[in-house]
Amino acid sequence: MHSMRTPRIIAFVVVAFAFLQVFSGNCHAQAALLLEEPYGFFGRVNPTGHLAIYFARVCAETPTKLRRCQPGETGAVIARYSDINHYDWIAIPLVPYLYSVEGIENVPSRVNHETVNRLRDEYHEAHLMELGEHVRKGDFWHGGWTELIGVAYERRMYAFRFDTTEEQDDAFIARMNAKNNRSHFELFYNNCADFSRAVLNEYFPHALSRNFLPDAGMTTPKQIAYRLKRYAEKHPELHLRVFEIPQVLGYRHRSEPNKCISESLVTTGYALPITILNPYLAGALLADYALRGRYHHLIPKNHEILTPETLATLTYPGVPAENPFSTRALFPSAGEYAVFPTAANVEVVLKESMNAHE
Repeated sequence: MHSMRTPRIIAFVVVAFAFLQVFSGNCHAQAALLLEEPYGFFGRVNPTGHLAIYFARVCAETPTKLRRCQPGETGAVIARYSDINHYDWIAIPLVPYLYSVEGIENVPSRVNHETVNRLRDEYHEAHLMELGEHVRKGDFWHGGWTELIGVAYERRMYAFRFDTTEEQDDAFIARMNAKNNRSHFELFYNNCADFSRAVLNEYFPHALSRNFLPDAGMTTPKQIAYRLKRYAEKHPELHLRVFEIPQVLGYRHRSEPNKCISESLVTTGYALPITILNPYLAGALLADYALRGRYHHLIPKNHEILTPETLATLTYPGVPAENPFSTRALFPSAGEYAVFPTAANVEVVLKESMNAHE
């Protein structure tokens, strides 16, 4: 009987050793570029969408101050917004950012306007008042603090998850906390995609530059996601993977796909008046869209879909497909925050298993 158990023990030791290599304290951290679809009337007028960056090991001590995450915390989403008291960026914990609740056990499977408003108001009262009492809630014409939480009720998102190092994360925290967090949002030259481009260039120097074409010099969310994808193709050590975070049903009509500037002009009703007023401009936009603005194969056909129960997939490093540890195995409970596996945890499990087989 003992000899029959030996292969199982050996197999477990091999798997646990691989686990330790992946999740040791000096291993890679992780982040994700969040490409968020446009929605509502403004999303039809300007269908470029929104861009934010999620960091698994960078947490929000306050919405305007960062720190390293503690065990059990799931990181923060950082982005630039307009109409938030002239702050350059705001950081919100991942689960509230998506669902306006603090634990995934409280995420509703379907919502209505009353539920969304209640969840947002409760979180705002508890955590966002320090942004300033004059920060508006947001309405049809202007943004506001409602843009910061419950984003998954508004739109679908795609997470382009990539590896970073802990040293990069520490340097990022230090830079962000040292800077004066003040800025003036400007749609064409200082928008959310410009912010994400600057952050990615801090992690990957000179990887993403501003070009006149495509998008007539404007930085757009789809453009930045595409450039990150192209960069990762040349740097496989980033382990880039694309996930979909679905829109929660019930609050708003489904969001629309992201478009670049030339794509939105060529494929919508804007094309006709532009052609009448300036056919040369219309031709240039068409050429721009056909040659550089279509961003082929940005979203893989067989991408993975994340639910609140599997959201913790974003919090552990990218590993090869043959990695034996699945998300459900590492984070089986939907009612708990994801806890980063540590070498000490695995050693305890390994010792207990060895003792059980002796």
